[in-house]
Amino acid sequence: MPSAKRLPQFAVLALCGALGAGSLTGCETTQEKAAAQQAESKRILEARAKRQAQKKKHKHQHDGKQKKGER
Repeated sequence: MPSAKRLPQFAVLALCGALGAGSLTGCETTQEKAAAQQAESKRILEARAKRQAQKKKHKHQHDGKQKKGER
C-alpha cells in the first residue's frame, strides 16, 4: 500500500488518466460526427450536381426542338 505522502499523487494521476480517457472518447465522438456530416455534405453536393446536369440536358433538348420548329 502506498504511503500517505504518495496517496495525493496517485489520486492526481488517476484523475488525469480518467480525464484523458474521457477526452479521447469525446474526440472520437466529435470525429465521428464530423465524418458523418462530411458524408452528408458530399451526398447533398452529388445530388445537386445530378439535378443541375438533368436541367442542363433538358434545356439543351428543349432549345434544339425550338430551333427545328423555326426552320
